[in-house]
Amino acid sequence: MKRKVEICFTPALYPEYRNDEAIVVIVDILRATSAIVTAFMNGVKRIIPVATLDEALARKQEGFLVAAERDGIVRDFADFGNSPYNFRREIIEGRDIVYSTTNGTNCIMMARHSYRVLIGAYLNIDALVNYIAKENCDLIILCAGWKNKFNLEDSLFAGALAESVLKTGHYGTVCDSVHASVDLWNLARNNMMEYIEKAAQRHRLKKNKLDDVIGYCHTPNLTNLIPALKENYLTLIDNL
Repeated sequence: MKRKVEICFTPALYPEYRNDEAIVVIVDILRATSAIVTAFMNGVKRIIPVATLDEALARKQEGFLVAAERDGIVRDFADFGNSPYNFRREIIEGRDIVYSTTNGTNCIMMARHSYRVLIGAYLNIDALVNYIAKENCDLIILCAGWKNKFNLEDSLFAGALAESVLKTGHYGTVCDSVHASVDLWNLARNNMMEYIEKAAQRHRLKKNKLDDVIGYCHTPNLTNLIPALKENYLTLIDNL
């Protein structure tokens, strides 16, 4: 019997998809999940996601290194924001980081009751597919979106991931959002950088001179590492 794939386009819809026996892949391509994967590529020990800035500030006062942003702008109390380029090895290797973003970290905590919560990006997409195919669980791809609204970049990635998972033969779907995302992915895949110019978040980042990461965040398979939620922090899947 095949397991099912579903895509939830925004956190606001997640209660309609919630399945505590499913694997949930969190997707926030520009930029939170791309940054988290990069942090583990550069040797971070753990990432502690928190939903609010008050929580992030409190952890800063406890002595933690903090990455925190809202609307793409680093908060004044934080050590840095959520560009993947901030997570440099010389700063983060072997350390714990508290992390709070506009959209992505809230999704991580929202899905924490699931069988497994994984962090997804183009950077580790094939590793995700291989791991998911070995598990006998339903799959929900949860797009962080933008303030509970649909966005293009997360939905495109969701389509890429869903298509690859379906091709393993272990999964099926009757979910219209999967069909829509796969169709969108196939429309954009051959000229992704041109297509992503349509994305509102791409232009928010450009306005704030934070768009130097666009190409990097759409680069596939730079790593086989998969961050996953364990209790209240992120670690590598091998450490669960």
